[in-house]
Amino acid sequence: MSKNTYTAIGFIAVLLWALLALFTVGSAPVPAFQLNAICFAIGGGIGVVWLLATGNVGQLKTVPLHVYVIGTLGLFGYHFLYFSALRLAPAAEAGLIAYLWPLLIVLFSGLLPGETLRRGHIIGGLIGFAGAALIVAKGANFNADALPGYGLAFLCALTWSGYSVISRSFGAVHTASVVVFCLATAVLSGIAHVGLETTVWPETTLGWLSIIGLGVGPVGIAFFVWDVGVKQGDIQLLGVASYAAPVLSTFALVVCGIAEPTWVLFAAAALITAGAALAAKASA
Repeated sequence: MSKNTYTAIGFIAVLLWALLALFTVGSAPVPAFQLNAICFAIGGGIGVVWLLATGNVGQLKTVPLHVYVIGTLGLFGYHFLYFSALRLAPAAEAGLIAYLWPLLIVLFSGLLPGETLRRGHIIGGLIGFAGAALIVAKGANFNADALPGYGLAFLCALTWSGYSVISRSFGAVHTASVVVFCLATAVLSGIAHVGLETTVWPETTLGWLSIIGLGVGPVGIAFFVWDVGVKQGDIQLLGVASYAAPVLSTFALVVCGIAEPTWVLFAAAALITAGAALAAKASA
């Protein structure tokens, strides 16, 4: 397959992450780490079925231990830091800081062997961030008392961007490794849930369906296709294109009647499209 095809596969993750907010709303009132444990268990289970069906179970033995450690820290670390940031800072402000990760991917990718970071990538990333900022942080009001939460949100952005860029250097490692990342993250999330939360189960069929949807898509298949994209595709373009997730997520909420369409939504979409186009031109 061509590099463009691998990039398109990676972008499937962005499309799936656009459903994260919708399904998360539907999964209420299940607490965050409990939800994380269930969803990653589903995603890891799907991965196990895939490995058995394709005969790739043996690939797990070829993966170095440090790759498993880095992958698990990437998936669990991102979610742990994100949820912790939301406990200590307002959601809009923490979400905006955490969403620096696409721009950081673009910048960090310039350190990778064989990658060229062009001005168009940087400008496109900044324009994309401006678009995401319109969606994520409208009405945000930064508060000095929430500085610890802002710090955790920034660590969250560093964790996911670092994981994604480091994954690029593990291009020879089979995507089967993501199965272990997901299952290990499910276990660690379960431990965090027991220590920090009170167990609450879904109250309706819609709640259970939302959790299954999360486990299959945004917290399941998404991490497998993202692994393929960042290893074999255009990582700079994927970084900028990732800013489409919050806009598409808001569109999904509008379509389902949970949010109202506003000029902010369309302005953000225009900015992110322009940023992605500029990055694509730079890659070309």
